[in-house]
Amino acid sequence: MVNRHVVGAHYGLKDWIAQRATAVYMALYTVIFAVCALTLPELSYEAWSGLFSGSVFRFLSFLFFLSVFYHAWIGVRDIWMDYVKPTGLRLALHLITLFLLVGYAGWAAQILWRL
Repeated sequence: MVNRHVVGAHYGLKDWIAQRATAVYMALYTVIFAVCALTLPELSYEAWSGLFSGSVFRFLSFLFFLSVFYHAWIGVRDIWMDYVKPTGLRLALHLITLFLLVGYAGWAAQILWRL
């Protein structure tokens, strides 16, 4: 019989909760964005620009993108850990994924706060 001692490790619980929390935020933002987009008076550049002119909506949009990237990081990281066995290749894939997601976050910030 194996006796497991509880040592305080949660074995992925934090990541599981973070992925669920980001999914909830993305769902809420999608509903809010859809309502805002559907209530625009017209579908023109000026209307879309006006929608994103407020700093609160820009911040919420950037938080949405960060949620997408963190959600993706947890999912892709788990795929690499589960299915890629050579340690060097797994590390390389982790780094490539991490650099891409950080780059995408910078790109999203640049787009949202472009002057």
